[in-house]
Amino acid sequence: MKRPWTDSEVEELRRIYPDMLTERVAQQLGRGLRSVRNKVHSLGLKKSPEFHASEQSSRIREGLTRDGKRSNFPKGHKPWNAGKKGVNGDSATRFTPGHKPHTWKPVGAERLNKDGNLARKVSDTGDKNVDWKTVHRLVWEAANGPTPKGSIVVLKQGLKTAVREEITLDRLECITRRECVVKNHPRNKSPELGKLSQLKGAIQRQVNRIVRESQEQTA
Repeated sequence: MKRPWTDSEVEELRRIYPDMLTERVAQQLGRGLRSVRNKVHSLGLKKSPEFHASEQSSRIREGLTRDGKRSNFPKGHKPWNAGKKGVNGDSATRFTPGHKPHTWKPVGAERLNKDGNLARKVSDTGDKNVDWKTVHRLVWEAANGPTPKGSIVVLKQGLKTAVREEITLDRLECITRRECVVKNHPRNKSPELGKLSQLKGAIQRQVNRIVRESQEQTA
């Protein structure tokens, strides 16, 4: 449990913080460093100009750590690999030009996408949305041309399959995205699920009404 600050501690903090290292302030008050920093921030306290001009502050500002060791590069420092292009490690561990990751698939490869549909790689641009297309879309477009804007090609209800030989034109239909939303609504997919969806909505409306009336009475 956090220990609350007393008025006397706050007064002492205001007095000593501007001219003392924060670590020493924390020790003197018997507080954790984070506790002191949070309180300083809430009070808007700052270090004094005299503190910033002192050796306590300048050692940090000039690039020295608290133990006196320099932590930054001196002016004019030249890295060891300057002018040595490619000297950053063992060449045996670096990717060579044209390297393909182990997950790479050639054009024509097929796989199941996240929706469980069979997809085929049709190009190798590196953009998954461009390179992979569902097989049922490819089959439909081969017979009918590009899919109309705002529409999608789907397998008819009850005929979904990921077996390439079973993805035939008679199993497919081109519908608008709105039609797809309606078709996949719980009421249309399952009567029982539709009733549960309606019941959930009714319960939520009652809860909202009770909360609203309670807020109006306490206002």
